[in-house]
Amino acid sequence: MAVSADSGKLREGRPFDPYGEHRDDPYEFLAGIGDDEPVFYAPLLDAWCVTRREELLAVLKDDKSYSARDHNPRPRVPLPDDVARMFKTWRGDGGLGVGSLDPPAHARVREVLNIGFTPAKVRAFEPTMRKIATDLVERAAADAEFDLIEAFAVPYALEVMCARLGVPDDYLDRCRLWSEQRIELMMLQRDTDPELLREWAQGLVDFGAFARELARDRLAHPQDDLISELLHEGRAGNTLTADEVAVQIPTLIFAGHMTCAEALGTITYQQLSSPGGWARVADGTIDTRDLVEEGLRFDAPLAGMYRTATRDVVVGDVHLAEGSRLLLLYGTAGRDSRVHACPAAFSPGGGSSSHLAFGHGIHFCLGASFARAELEVAVQAIAARMPGLTLAPGQSRRYKPVFPLRALTELRVRQ
Repeated sequence: MAVSADSGKLREGRPFDPYGEHRDDPYEFLAGIGDDEPVFYAPLLDAWCVTRREELLAVLKDDKSYSARDHNPRPRVPLPDDVARMFKTWRGDGGLGVGSLDPPAHARVREVLNIGFTPAKVRAFEPTMRKIATDLVERAAADAEFDLIEAFAVPYALEVMCARLGVPDDYLDRCRLWSEQRIELMMLQRDTDPELLREWAQGLVDFGAFARELARDRLAHPQDDLISELLHEGRAGNTLTADEVAVQIPTLIFAGHMTCAEALGTITYQQLSSPGGWARVADGTIDTRDLVEEGLRFDAPLAGMYRTATRDVVVGDVHLAEGSRLLLLYGTAGRDSRVHACPAAFSPGGGSSSHLAFGHGIHFCLGASFARAELEVAVQAIAARMPGLTLAPGQSRRYKPVFPLRALTELRVRQ
């Protein structure tokens, strides 16, 4: 029997704090309540958290009852009015990023974006991934000890995504800065100097202007890159306008490089911490694909996304009113004891592909096959050049307060 969300005990909620107490390991807390309470209210997030695979799939399959329009985290402190306006309008007039679109608008944009990530196009781009990875690994290898996140994971993921899009190399640092400024505003946790907030917001305005200029240039002068494909290669005459493509460019840069870098950090850390360590990857005992899939299951780089109920709904046995905000915790699906025999153990090759790290339904990650290839190439490049890689003394697993992103603060390693 469904229970109303307004009942006293449910509304009190659970003290889930992924920015503080539960930042480094949210799954220890979530595992303790998931079986008994797969849907719970988190006052700190002002959202109903959905933790079990069964309920997650039910919500993700029902795009009529749940809207993705407001799927990102919200700042926990109010933004100044001028900053709020800039944050709302920085993309321009071309619409919303594909992850924020609901049917029917979503289908048209998604159909065009899909042409850039077909299996054939992913395979064709793998040599470029491999060259970028090899060059960066060689550069990192100049130091006996280094931070793998800063020296390899972030620059690799950013350069790969920007190369696929056709972003000029001299904009790489700015694209990284703009992406970080977006995170700062989107996940603002405390009162911050208004001038700093304006600086971050202006960065996003510049990001949007850059994307529009780049899209208009590729419309007039097509090149061998994804932006040109989106403008000129649509199926049955279905292409996107320059303004529509410009809206998607920051999303592809932001989501495409940050999640890959985060996943690579988790995968490497977990394997270096496991029995046999990196040697089992370097000698081929552990298959690269199995390692990548297990990393995605064990700690998804994007632990969840928000949805808003467009009507009264029942999730699990909880009745939620129209307008209720839900946090779909993708990462907990990989820790569901009903699906995985030893969910808290990192074990490559243990049937990891049933995770929801890429979501499900109409918003399933359009670059999933690209990301998998990108991660496999990166792991192979590191293992080939640094077969004796180990964690640096004192390295522990610490995460940035940017939930639902799962970003290690650093990953110091030794050759």
